[in-house]
Amino acid sequence: MLAVVIPISLAMLGIAFLLTLLRLLIGPTLPDRIVALDTLNINAIALIVVFGIWLGSAQFFEVALLLAVMGFIGTVALTKYLQRGDIIELK
Repeated sequence: MLAVVIPISLAMLGIAFLLTLLRLLIGPTLPDRIVALDTLNINAIALIVVFGIWLGSAQFFEVALLLAVMGFIGTVALTKYLQRGDIIELK
């Protein structure tokens, strides 16, 4: 059963990744592109985790966790730049 479900999940996540990449490229506004970038990050994390389950390797989960943290920091920095025009506030 697992031999059937994992490849189907990988294929569906791959399709979701490609559709989100399309939204990133043609998104009409900058906030749409930031949301698409965040969604790409989530899709990449899901792909890595499912691939790690398929191979039975725990190292993929560490990579996914690192990607999640970096994606969160990147999203916060981009939205702060979009709102204020500055990322680091100097007083």
